[in-house]
Amino acid sequence: MPRRIESHLLDGPAGRLEAIVEEPEDQEPVEACVLCHPHPLHGGTMHNKVVHRVARGLRRHGAVVLRFNFRGAGRSQGKHDHGTGEIHDARVALDWLRARYPHLPYSMAGFSFGSRVILNLGCALGDAARLIAVGFPTRAGAAAYLASCTVPKFFISSTHDQYAPRAEMEELYATVSEPKQMIWIEARDHFFQGALDPLEEAVFELD
Repeated sequence: MPRRIESHLLDGPAGRLEAIVEEPEDQEPVEACVLCHPHPLHGGTMHNKVVHRVARGLRRHGAVVLRFNFRGAGRSQGKHDHGTGEIHDARVALDWLRARYPHLPYSMAGFSFGSRVILNLGCALGDAARLIAVGFPTRAGAAAYLASCTVPKFFISSTHDQYAPRAEMEELYATVSEPKQMIWIEARDHFFQGALDPLEEAVFELD
């Protein structure tokens, strides 16, 4: 039985948001996850290769995954809002997904810029099953809220991330409140060059 894949245009706060929802390939979904993409001003969209592989790992784990383009990216309307409006975009996507699958626990995942969005929103809401931050960019600004965030948090980082050098990521991680887990992937850069398979497996194996 092929998995269900649907395209949608969600009513966002700055106009329509282009979205794709995909169910697991071979099982009933056990989790509903919103997945956010990297920085749109640097070419980031929901079709980014890292986002694609994270989505596949999540679906293999049993999640129904909603990917969407932030305002101004792809076919989504509006213009980039430096992270503030994008948090509202993610909230719209999350509300839509939770209404569609009200019986499932929800989680959020994001890559790079998207990881900052989902951690900010997920920590504020406080009731997600888990938050998965892939390639969290330490050099993109403060994240003091992580010191008091009690939602389960998973950080997956490249060992050679130019936007989050390992020493900086370890220093930040030390300030993050429990529960938390840090996973290092041996990769050549921020975009997990040469390590997309291990990245997908790491996402699939998260508990």
